[in-house]
Amino acid sequence: MNRPLRKGVSPAHWSRRLTVVLFAFLLLLPHAALAADPQDAILQEIGVDEKPGAAIPRDLPFADASGKPVRFADYLGDGPVLLTLNYYTCPMLCPLTFRSLAATMTELKGFSLARDYRVVTVSIDPEEIPEIVRAKADETHALMPGLPDADARWPFLYGSDGSVRRLTESVGYRYRKVGREFAHPAVTIVLSPGGTVSRYLYGIEIDPRDLKLALIEASEGKIGASSAGNALLMYCFKYDPVGKKYMLYARNIMKAAGAVTLVLLAGLLAVLWRRYGRTVKSPGKGE
Repeated sequence: MNRPLRKGVSPAHWSRRLTVVLFAFLLLLPHAALAADPQDAILQEIGVDEKPGAAIPRDLPFADASGKPVRFADYLGDGPVLLTLNYYTCPMLCPLTFRSLAATMTELKGFSLARDYRVVTVSIDPEEIPEIVRAKADETHALMPGLPDADARWPFLYGSDGSVRRLTESVGYRYRKVGREFAHPAVTIVLSPGGTVSRYLYGIEIDPRDLKLALIEASEGKIGASSAGNALLMYCFKYDPVGKKYMLYARNIMKAAGAVTLVLLAGLLAVLWRRYGRTVKSPGKGE
């Protein structure tokens, strides 16, 4: 026996209410599916929590590509450092990052990897074996032929899970192992000569201008051949924390343009004054 409808409530009203409920349910379905998607959970775990000014633990023990025990502090003190965190069996992202970084560094004018700064690559995989590390180091160094003492200027390090975790946590680098691979962000961390975090440069491809400015900033202008040129660049460019890039700083450029204009006007007035003074004095000489 069918249950009678409540008095005063028409079938059309119930139909509209049912339609609204179904529509709301359909809207919630994609969100429920997204919340349950394991890929989204992984993406939320990886990333970078920026820690400008944080200090790298200097005593962290690692081994280099030759298997020799080293400390992270061994690579500090003689210029800024580009820290990259990768793993050497990575099938795609890491090899692209190495090739791109090598290409970008060759475009830097006035700065030399052999003299002014260094790159330190550390594997996030504590199960790396020396043969793989050596092969990856040789493969990457071949991208920069003629680099003297390549193992010192761009070392490839590996170490225990404890050392790796302390390093990554100190710079806010979050990653996760997925099966046999690692999900991790693409970022180059710029360190001061003393080992403090100065800047994060994101992406596989880094603009040469951004890399140059980040190195100048990390070294406080003490890099390359021209301190005055470095100071001028840092005066005209400022880091944009939203766009994660260095941008022209309009206010300082306008100030500089105004100063140049004043100097030019002063020079013009000096020339005119000399000419005018000679013109006024000339008749007096002939009288």
